[in-house]
Amino acid sequence: MHYVSLIVEFLRGRPLLVFWCAALTQAALWTLTPALFYSAPPGDVPILLAIGREFVLGSYRGPPLAFWLGEIAFRLGGLFGLYLLAQACIVVTYWAVFTLGRAIVGTRHAVLAVLLMVGIAAFTVPSPDFGPGVLAAPLWALALMHYWRALGEDRRGAWLLLAIDLGLLLLASYAGVILLLLLAAFTPLSRRGRAALRFPEPWLGLLLLAIIVAPHVWWLVAARDLVLSGIADSVDAGKLAPGLRLLAALVGSHLGLLLLIALASGWPRRRGERAPEIDRAPVNPLARRFVYAFALVPAVAALAVAMMSRHVAPFDRVAPLVVLSGLAAILAAGDRAPLYRERATSSAWLGLLFAPPAMVVLALALLPWIVGVDPRIAQPAAAEGAFFADSYQRRTGRPLAYVTGDPRVAPLVALGARGRPHVFFAWAPERSPWASAEDVRAKGGVIVWQIDDNATAPPPALKTLFPEMVPEVPRFFARPVQGNLPLIRIGWAVIRPQEPGSAPSERSPAQ
Repeated sequence: MHYVSLIVEFLRGRPLLVFWCAALTQAALWTLTPALFYSAPPGDVPILLAIGREFVLGSYRGPPLAFWLGEIAFRLGGLFGLYLLAQACIVVTYWAVFTLGRAIVGTRHAVLAVLLMVGIAAFTVPSPDFGPGVLAAPLWALALMHYWRALGEDRRGAWLLLAIDLGLLLLASYAGVILLLLLAAFTPLSRRGRAALRFPEPWLGLLLLAIIVAPHVWWLVAARDLVLSGIADSVDAGKLAPGLRLLAALVGSHLGLLLLIALASGWPRRRGERAPEIDRAPVNPLARRFVYAFALVPAVAALAVAMMSRHVAPFDRVAPLVVLSGLAAILAAGDRAPLYRERATSSAWLGLLFAPPAMVVLALALLPWIVGVDPRIAQPAAAEGAFFADSYQRRTGRPLAYVTGDPRVAPLVALGARGRPHVFFAWAPERSPWASAEDVRAKGGVIVWQIDDNATAPPPALKTLFPEMVPEVPRFFARPVQGNLPLIRIGWAVIRPQEPGSAPSERSPAQ
């Protein structure tokens, strides 16, 4: 008797249920895993929140939308709210791809496309690290969905929705320029596109897009050097060339998807081996060209930019570039997609869904004991922030207003401190225009730095910027799982606020 898995039966009978179960299960896993087991946020989240707290029109890390939304989510729900926002972005991405897929390949094949996306690592393991790349993914997918409604289904009002999607995308990530240029090139190449341009909606949409991005463009003209310096730092920080880093990220993200395709295709399979089939109606040729173009060209364009330019950082967050990979694979499978080895395919899919969060939890528990690795997500952010904020308030009678010092420690301390003090980027003062060394002296603050050896003196750059600082006895912090690692040692100093009417402290020559 031929075995047919429950997933295949549900795909045939209840495809919507399969979609929502898959999307929401993944979202729940990657919301609860960091909320329950991370003692510090992953990646660049501390810097993102330090910048987002100021609600500026842009920063050296690019457009402002991800920073604004991250700060709002953090104020409403703490880090749990931020993790929830990140997974909401992933669910919206899946929904937009599913909705687009329903219009092109039908409901059941659209569900298959979303199930394949669980095998794309860019949408799973890095997703709690909310930032421009995570936010760009749903906006990119929504833009493609509304573009197809406008171009392929002749819904003229969708041009205005497309303009909103593109405007928000450009406010989230400069990678959106790739999609904007590709849409501008693809539209006049088709008969439908040329016909659509005779109506006012596309041009009104273009005007709406210009209105949305105008404030940031105005800021960008004045802060161009600041943004370019941030991009250059990102390029210099990598061990590989920008193009190779991007290529490695693209290939690595698709390994799970390739595994699912190999299993479902039965390769290598025996002659006469049978498989259930999920069929669909024939696909419109324009729709086929649309999916392949927007699945392949954005990644190729990003690779070309990264390889040819010395001033453009690689798009390490590849999620927006690969939103149509699953749909393109399903489209290439044909009108009757066979599903060989349902049991192995189902097991592999469940493994790709549940194994990564389980491995993260095991790594947090075992790595400090086995290999002495110090995961960044295992830093005691709450304890560090509470200690320095309380120490400052006990000494000065005022809440902590500023934190500065080490680029890794200072944003983390500010994140865990009561009252959310401002972060002054002492390592690059021009990148925190909302604060200065004089502000820290006037209102007071705490200077922190990591101690990795027996030397407890502050870094020379900090001593030059704040010559009046007097280092305190270093503070030791234990990790949630200490293992064989040494205690975390943080050097610190208090800058007392100036009394009203007192003369400002003398500035150092470096300032």
